[in-house]
Amino acid sequence: ADQETIRYWGIHGHGPDGKFFLFREILGGGSGGRPWGDGVDVIHVVPNSRNLPAEFSESRFPVLVERLALAPDSGGPGKRRGGLGYFKEFRILCDCEALSNADRSIIPPWGVNGGLAGGLYSLTLNPGTSREKAVPALSNRVPVKKEDILRVVTTGGGGWGDPLERETELVRQDVLWGKVTPGGARRDYGVVVGKGGDAAVDAAATEKLRGLLKKKRVRKRPFFDRTVRAVALEPGTDAKRAVTKRGRAQR
Repeated sequence: ADQETIRYWGIHGHGPDGKFFLFREILGGGSGGRPWGDGVDVIHVVPNSRNLPAEFSESRFPVLVERLALAPDSGGPGKRRGGLGYFKEFRILCDCEALSNADRSIIPPWGVNGGLAGGLYSLTLNPGTSREKAVPALSNRVPVKKEDILRVVTTGGGGWGDPLERETELVRQDVLWGKVTPGGARRDYGVVVGKGGDAAVDAAATEKLRGLLKKKRVRKRPFFDRTVRAVALEPGTDAKRAVTKRGRAQR
């Protein structure tokens, strides 16, 4: 299935010492699910590129890395799940400007053969606050204030195959490892897991839920899940039609 491409984000300006700086980070994301296995989490397609360690970033630039983790539910659901992207939150320590050069902020990595699309790229200023603002994926002079938070989320790979055919034990393991949330397990895979520490699968409830989800399908599943975001961009379609937050087709 489809996967991430080359993209980067960064900040630039004059630091507390008055000198110009440019902080730029090449991003990785999940690879696509394959007939023989799940996608790989957080790969980098640019040779010799890696996620910048927090110690390197903080010692050379006016940033503080506050959070870094895999992005739950970012891997495209499928019989073979797409690899996960990650999220990273920075506290910015001086007034500056943000830049972003990325795709996959509107159309996510495609799902294939009944699999669903992966999660979208996003760059958000002050997420979860009254000052939250989405930074355009193609931009280079977005004002950022001292103590602002910038959150970058990278893409997940597309899924391969029908997610309702994924082995329940694999879904349970994904929930245990934090790769899939309990809500994502129900919504995307039709798997009901318990609230205990072992995330035990409720076999009867899972069988019932998967049956209901299959009945709700109104048409044959497309070979490529481009999502309604892609359809909305085609000539003659209503660009304002509803899309899900993660860019997947509503089902």
